Amino acid sequence: MTKRQTRQKIRKAVIPVAGFGTRFLPMTIAMPKEMMPIVDKPVIQIIVEQIAKAGIEEIIFITGRNKRAIEDHFDYSGELEQLLRENNKLDQLHEVHRISQLAKFVFVRQNKMLGNGHAILMAKEVVGDEPFLMCWGDEFIEAKISPATQLVETYNHYGTSIIGVMPVPEEKFSKYGMMKPTGKIESKTFRISGIVEKPEQAKSPSKYAMMGGAIFTPEIFRSLEHAKPSLQGEIYYVDGVNILTKHEKVHAHQLTGRWWDSGNKAEYIKANIHFALQHKELKDSIREFIKQQH
Repeated sequence: MTKRQTRQKIRKAVIPVAGFGTRFLPMTIAMPKEMMPIVDKPVIQIIVEQIAKAGIEEIIFITGRNKRAIEDHFDYSGELEQLLRENNKLDQLHEVHRISQLAKFVFVRQNKMLGNGHAILMAKEVVGDEPFLMCWGDEFIEAKISPATQLVETYNHYGTSIIGVMPVPEEKFSKYGMMKPTGKIESKTFRISGIVEKPEQAKSPSKYAMMGGAIFTPEIFRSLEHAKPSLQGEIYYVDGVNILTKHEKVHAHQLTGRWWDSGNKAEYIKANIHFALQHKELKDSIREFIKQQH
């Protein structure tokens, strides 16, 4: 293995959260889907905590209509902290204060829903000319080493854009962006020549789908600017990545852990059951309830 070179530190992360969350209507008419809880913690907080553990200093949310709750959740709340202090609820006080200190938070408004690529492009001025971590706001990976840390460590070794991937069953190829490797896949990290969006099972170039986010070099912004919009004027990240691979090396890295898609109703319910069974205050009563259903 070649000696690891010093790379530009990944200091910033971008999280697009402007989507309407239509799969969870009517709940998401006024409530961001990213604020839906996994037991007692919003999905977006789980993601932010993983990002912070990876050493990220600044998190840029790309927001839209009815997303103010996300901003409020991570904001400093002097009145709430004072109330908790006066009522001697010190554990809750500590937790509320800790959340507001996880990182520096920046909020950029995406006024028009013009695709996930357009959402990433909205962060250009805040990110500047440096590599950054990008994560979606409605999926997360449960792992001993957070997916954000896995991606940062892989970037530190390769110095290229890194797409987080995991293998998916053949019958689900048509639901994801599938990696197109440049050659035979012989390790957890492999170079790609592009991504095929939601291919038919027989036409998928691999079994690896984008999951857990990515690290992009700033060249992704120029690639997205050159991407051809759809007939509806939307720009997709896949088109940006496919352009990016023509200008510089891009790698995929197989992440370890269990992927949870909280944007899917069934998977969201499964995630709540799974984590409730690990919760010290809830696990016994939840386990007993499940037994009674059989």
